[in-house]
Amino acid sequence: MTISQSRAFRFGVNLTLPGTREAWVAKCRRVEELGYDVLGAADHLGMAPPLPALVLAGSVTERIRLNTFVLNTPFYNPALLAREVAGTDQFVGGRLELGLGAGYVKEEFEAAGMPFPRAGERVDHLERTIKELKRLYADSGYEPKPAQHGGPPLLMAGSGDRSLTLAAEHASVIAFTGTAKYADGVPMTPASAEDIEERTRFVTARLGAREVEFNLLVHFPQVTDDRERALEELHQRIGGALTVEQLASTPAALVGTPEEIAEQLLAHRDRFGISYYTIIEPYLESFAPVLEVLRGR
Repeated sequence: MTISQSRAFRFGVNLTLPGTREAWVAKCRRVEELGYDVLGAADHLGMAPPLPALVLAGSVTERIRLNTFVLNTPFYNPALLAREVAGTDQFVGGRLELGLGAGYVKEEFEAAGMPFPRAGERVDHLERTIKELKRLYADSGYEPKPAQHGGPPLLMAGSGDRSLTLAAEHASVIAFTGTAKYADGVPMTPASAEDIEERTRFVTARLGAREVEFNLLVHFPQVTDDRERALEELHQRIGGALTVEQLASTPAALVGTPEEIAEQLLAHRDRFGISYYTIIEPYLESFAPVLEVLRGR
């Protein structure tokens, strides 16, 4: 088995809301105070620039890992990105985790004045970038040297067969989307347990002897004393795309008291091998009690 059902849990927060330097510093310190393991910076236009944001985060925190969650890799020249990543890793004292994705928001390419390549071309660029970073960081004469030997550990996010196959070959962490595909104007919907299981099995079959960590981005966490009512409300909010029973069984919708969510996460680790969860910034405070329940489990 190449994923561990006993791997310790890790929890990250993906910071997405722009603001002042003071607000960013306060948020970063709060992430660490609440006991999260990883602080992530998203890479979308209109948000904080991810690598400078992580350098600032590293200067005001001591323990947490820092990751790009995830870079829109087609925006970057591989050689220039290698320099930026290596320098960032130095400036944060070797706490960087490099998250890369193939990019998916057509409007952002248009806003940047760039063509929006086909999906296969975007994955091609992602693959070239990974191989170039590995080649450069393996060169003993490369400067600036990353603080971590061989470069920061790689997190790869994806949902398609080819991107997940590439992740199975190269990544230390494989990040699965917690949402189903949806069209413009349709409410974002949690991925079903069956869909997530199919994707995790797809990757596991391609890992060989490699050991990796499975991550899931959770858009639908809700800490509440009334799980049944909250699930029904979520069912209504997403237009009935999933039944209440389906919402209750998916790791993409973590709903209940901290103790109930902890039990869900233990069951999901057994079923899917997922031990690393990332929540988005609006749930930073409300989800923190779950960490206390699961600490050390």
